[in-house]
Amino acid sequence: MKDLTDRQREVLSFIKSFSERHGVPPTVREIGDRFRFTARAAFDHLRALERKGMLRRRASARRVSRTLVPLDREPARRPPAQIPILGRIAAGLPRLAAELPEGGIPVSPEWFGLKGKDTFALRVQGDSMIDAHIMDGDWVVVRRQDSAHPGEIVAAMVGDEATVKRLDRDGARIVLRPAHPTMRPIVVEPGASEVRVLGKVVGVVRGLT
Repeated sequence: MKDLTDRQREVLSFIKSFSERHGVPPTVREIGDRFRFTARAAFDHLRALERKGMLRRRASARRVSRTLVPLDREPARRPPAQIPILGRIAAGLPRLAAELPEGGIPVSPEWFGLKGKDTFALRVQGDSMIDAHIMDGDWVVVRRQDSAHPGEIVAAMVGDEATVKRLDRDGARIVLRPAHPTMRPIVVEPGASEVRVLGKVVGVVRGLT
């Protein structure tokens, strides 16, 4: 760890001890609370540790934000296959999403605990999901399904436009919540616009062009 700064060593140590106690790594917000960082500063430390090879990204069935694990805790994986790409999706204001195949990302669906039949990837545009470790330019891996539980992160159509957000409800209203400290949720009143769940986000892939 000779290339790490003192603060990076502290963050990595916290991630390891937290993972040992709770069985999952801490979220960006939990790291920020521990060191009194902003969400952006916490994420920058995670990105630096990932770039220096001290953390590795994996899928989490429970919380997509818990995707970075210490390298020595990552199990061996078989060479990846591919997940088909179906276009781009907004992590910000909803926008039109292309539903045309664009090839694939070199990651096996089995890496996310999936069989691949109903799995696809979308390129993220925008940073409204930063606290869920989903950044502009990332690929979200989506399991195709037409419903989701409150609190789950989904790819959804709002009318004719698409977005990735955390699904919630407020009475009869559908609420699509960002994971960003300064952005407001998208609230859809009954009858105002159709909201259709395309699938549940089950993982995030970064570093592909």
